[in-house]
Amino acid sequence: MAAEPRLSEDVPAPDEIPEQDPKHPVDRTLPPFKMFTSGLQHVAAMYAGVVAPPMIVGPAVGLNARDTAFLMGASLFTAGTATLLQTIGFWKVGARLPFVNGVSFAGVTPMVAIGRERGAEGMTVIFGAIIVASVLGFVLTPYFSKLVRFFPPVVTGTVITLIGVSLLPVAFNWSQGGDPTADGYGSMKNIGMAGLTLLIVLVLRKVLRGFLQQIAILLGLVVGTLVAVPMNMTDFDAIKDAGLVGFPTPFHFGAPQFEIAAIISMCIVMLVCMTESTADMLALGRIVDRPADERVIEGGLRADTLGSAISPLFNGFMCSAFAQNIGLVAMTKVRSRFVVAAGGGILVLLGLCPVLASVIALVPLPVLGGAGIVLFGSVAAGGIQTLATAALEKGENALIVAASVGIGLIPIAAPEFYHAFPKDLLVVLDSGISTGCVVAIVLNLAFNHWGGKGSSGTVGTPEAEAADRPGAGLAPAPPAPH
Repeated sequence: MAAEPRLSEDVPAPDEIPEQDPKHPVDRTLPPFKMFTSGLQHVAAMYAGVVAPPMIVGPAVGLNARDTAFLMGASLFTAGTATLLQTIGFWKVGARLPFVNGVSFAGVTPMVAIGRERGAEGMTVIFGAIIVASVLGFVLTPYFSKLVRFFPPVVTGTVITLIGVSLLPVAFNWSQGGDPTADGYGSMKNIGMAGLTLLIVLVLRKVLRGFLQQIAILLGLVVGTLVAVPMNMTDFDAIKDAGLVGFPTPFHFGAPQFEIAAIISMCIVMLVCMTESTADMLALGRIVDRPADERVIEGGLRADTLGSAISPLFNGFMCSAFAQNIGLVAMTKVRSRFVVAAGGGILVLLGLCPVLASVIALVPLPVLGGAGIVLFGSVAAGGIQTLATAALEKGENALIVAASVGIGLIPIAAPEFYHAFPKDLLVVLDSGISTGCVVAIVLNLAFNHWGGKGSSGTVGTPEAEAADRPGAGLAPAPPAPH
């Protein structure tokens, strides 16, 4: 979601090649070096988000440092597999968009509750619940994807804005050091490094041209890390202890176990993930000038759920969309899905080669946080831009946005707001994206559909229905090949 959206009449984006190529930019490939470096930039943007859940869940369920490191490698491997399912796909599986998948944060709290202090046995219960929830999600995908008609610009713009705003606290936490219990958390040193990285990225985006401008985030991370080395902000111990090869052995913790309560909790998480992925696909479809229709969303959700069902076999967790990479696509304007597929291949290699994974892990969190501010802010800016096409001056659309954004910001502005609610409800309520999305859909139905009133204030006209469709206002684009 960039500040300069590419509609049909705009100047061609940097990833375009001569007009005689009939392929949509999403389906074009880049030269090998550009493909690799652009894919690596995607990996750098989402690496911390992939390894963070196993770093939290492992110690919480009583695993030692070695098993927790094993979980991290497994998460990288399964994230790469799920990303390949999304970008390359097969049959009716995959959105065929530059869509990155990884471990969902939505499942962290219920997984900790399921496996707390149960060690390896807790992991088998978690994996069993994920398998059942993912299979059920795969079965429900054709029905869930039909909800796309309830995501007009007033809804998608609200959700996209909330995605960006909800991710910004993650960047702020990284900028402070990432660990609130650490001595230097929030120090001027950490925040100064984040600010320096942010400045480096902005300067590189300003002065560079062509391909180098497109990988400004990656270059900023490299320069920021080099600056951090003499300041003792990088940890090289991980490289010393890492092995050269480490395949995630199937069922490393034992055969999956199936408990009803755990399955119900993870089914709720799956619905949350499917809702967020739908919103992310709609956002990404607008950015790459290929609006995500019902078929694309169905394929994307199939990839999500199939990737999540396979993931526990290799000791990984539930997978869903990574919104930070949507911001990267928006900023670089590199729309090729094969670039993200290259990133998926790199993730698989990192999962199979711990020493390579540890090299990526050298990037200090404050450096990643400085770059994250730009990435996540780009997502929010894209949402605001989508809202500009939502006819906020008509009907109650402005009220829909106001209420949805306000409720969606509750978990961010007041994290303890729902502390007295049942824990099962917190899976949904603690996600501002999910709550804001649900509120926006319900209010849009109440004000613009029920009673025969269209979003433009008219009653049952084709124009009103067309205005409500995702992608309204964008130039038509050919559907993704399936």
